[in-house]
Amino acid sequence: MDDDKHYHRLFLVPILMIIFLDLLSTVVVCDGGEFGFTFNGFSGANLSCDGMADITPEGILRLTNATKNLMGHAFYPETVAFRRSVIGNVLSFSTTFVFTIRYTQMSGHGIAFVVSPKTNFSTATPNQYLGIFNSFNVGNSTNHIFAVELDTIKNPEFEDIDTNHVGVDLNGLTSLDPHTAGFYRDEDGVFVHMNLIDPERMQVWVDYDAESTQMDVTMSRFGTVKPKKPLISVPVNLSRFFSETDMYVGFSSTTGPFLSSHYVLGWSFQIEGKSELVFSRVPSLPSSRGPGPFLTICLPIISSVTFLSLVGFALFVVMTKMKFSELKEDWEKDYGTSRFSYKVLYEATNGFVQGNFLGSGGFGSVYGGFLPTSKTKVAVKRVSHESRQGIKEFVAEIVSIGRARHRNLVQLLGYSRRKRELLLVYEYMSNGSLDKFLFDQSSPVTLDWYQRFRIIKGVSAGLFYLHYEWEQVVIHRDIKASNVLLDSDMNGRLGDFGLARLYDHGSDPHTTHVVGTTGYVAPELFKTCKATKSTDVFSFGIFLLEVVTGRRPLDPSFAAEEMILTEWVLEAWKRDEIGLCVDPKIGNSSNDELVAEEIDMVLKLGLLCSHRLESVRPNMRHVIQLLNGDIRLPKMSPCLFDSKSFKTTVKDYYDSDRQSVNDLNFLTDSILFTGR
Repeated sequence: MDDDKHYHRLFLVPILMIIFLDLLSTVVVCDGGEFGFTFNGFSGANLSCDGMADITPEGILRLTNATKNLMGHAFYPETVAFRRSVIGNVLSFSTTFVFTIRYTQMSGHGIAFVVSPKTNFSTATPNQYLGIFNSFNVGNSTNHIFAVELDTIKNPEFEDIDTNHVGVDLNGLTSLDPHTAGFYRDEDGVFVHMNLIDPERMQVWVDYDAESTQMDVTMSRFGTVKPKKPLISVPVNLSRFFSETDMYVGFSSTTGPFLSSHYVLGWSFQIEGKSELVFSRVPSLPSSRGPGPFLTICLPIISSVTFLSLVGFALFVVMTKMKFSELKEDWEKDYGTSRFSYKVLYEATNGFVQGNFLGSGGFGSVYGGFLPTSKTKVAVKRVSHESRQGIKEFVAEIVSIGRARHRNLVQLLGYSRRKRELLLVYEYMSNGSLDKFLFDQSSPVTLDWYQRFRIIKGVSAGLFYLHYEWEQVVIHRDIKASNVLLDSDMNGRLGDFGLARLYDHGSDPHTTHVVGTTGYVAPELFKTCKATKSTDVFSFGIFLLEVVTGRRPLDPSFAAEEMILTEWVLEAWKRDEIGLCVDPKIGNSSNDELVAEEIDMVLKLGLLCSHRLESVRPNMRHVIQLLNGDIRLPKMSPCLFDSKSFKTTVKDYYDSDRQSVNDLNFLTDSILFTGR
């Protein structure tokens, strides 16, 4: 019995210590129905963590751990009541936290304090999206997400001001009144710059006043008094943005192509009260530098040098293998000639340095370089894949598409796999993507109509080849100006097959996820989830309008009636002013009568290809014939785009081998486009 009592005492000691540490670090305040908590360090804290996020033995919340292109989230496990009732306004709240960002190469992406109706961010993307959004939902009003970002990368797409800024974000990453990181001194009001990637501890205060609907963000060095003047002070009524009475609060962070780690050392949150931390209890990060190997040598000098040499050589071998380790499976033996070693691509791009960076999109970053042996210039796209599910089929399709050969397609040379990363290798296009010539106002080069029309015909020929002439049907699924690349002779080539899918001629396409770029996705995809030739034609129609107008498919900078490209062009046609939609940069060539006819035809063809009804769109065979002048575009009325149903469709006439060209024009002129 005495032994049992002794055993029970020993068993209770660690349990009591855990309870004591938990009470020491977390204080939940319930005063008059209000809510708050404080973590002076996170030992024993019950947080909901995912991704790379964890709590270190020192009681520090580590959001990322210097792993490239991944993300980490940590949220308070229970919801916070931000309203007293469903129809009530969002209550005042304040939070403060201490953070540190450490990097081992160049700085990665930053950290964000987040208020969200959910904690599942599995569909979010790392890098510039901070682990909160992705390219499809960023800026979407249905997100109902508030965040304060501490960002260390300048992303022009989100109008970032520099590589070291603080911003208030609502539903997206284009910040309200962003400011360079720092604080205003109380004594003289002078602004003091702070570097977010300084290894020292820094503190941030976020205060929302419900009565004035004012959001204040303040920061300073840890251990100092909170500055009186906020770094950012913006009016924002959160009651208009929060969709739920109860929301989650926490942090999100992500690494990019460079190694960095993000830490939160203390955190306090309070509804209708003041959040505070006890400075003496907030832990410090352990030193990032370990003792040098020579400081620990106790053996005679000759033995020490020999020992260190052996250890150093072993470490070099291990680190080299780890650095260039690849993910290989037995099924990839069939694709040996299409697979590049990661080491070859690493050397070709000089280690994927920023100087070789060509651009990025929603699905990866692209780097230029030369293959070491052949000295062939290539473009390498790095795409992260979170799981092995479906990767075998994806690689099989990528390798299969790599066998396709056409003068208007960017050649896909092969692939490589490493950990959670897929690398696609393309031939290099010296003049980059078409979108910079269309939309970049600072570009010194402009394209006249002859160049644009040649690019249009080239892309249509490449897409026709994918749909009809190759051994399998290839559905590209992401046709847009940024995926059209220009070679040294300014010929248009359709590229980026990262989303392409294959199926056999005469068979039905498989059901898949809805992917693509907002503004280019055919409406029926959201119902059928089947990418088809016709959904590619829809995207191609939007592409035609882009090239002629020099406008993006969706541009919030324009008035509401001009924001959507297709509607703007259609309304101009109804007013018999479709010629006013032509990009002014095309120049005087548009005054030529023949050129004017071509432009008019391409604009109307773009509208026809992007018609909301799949049955009305032509196929790429007929598009080629129209662009080459083999058949004429029928005289169409804008009412074609207002009708909701058709007894007779364009395809009924296009697909009839018994109709001559004259019959086709006569039938479509007299029946289809009279609005019946």
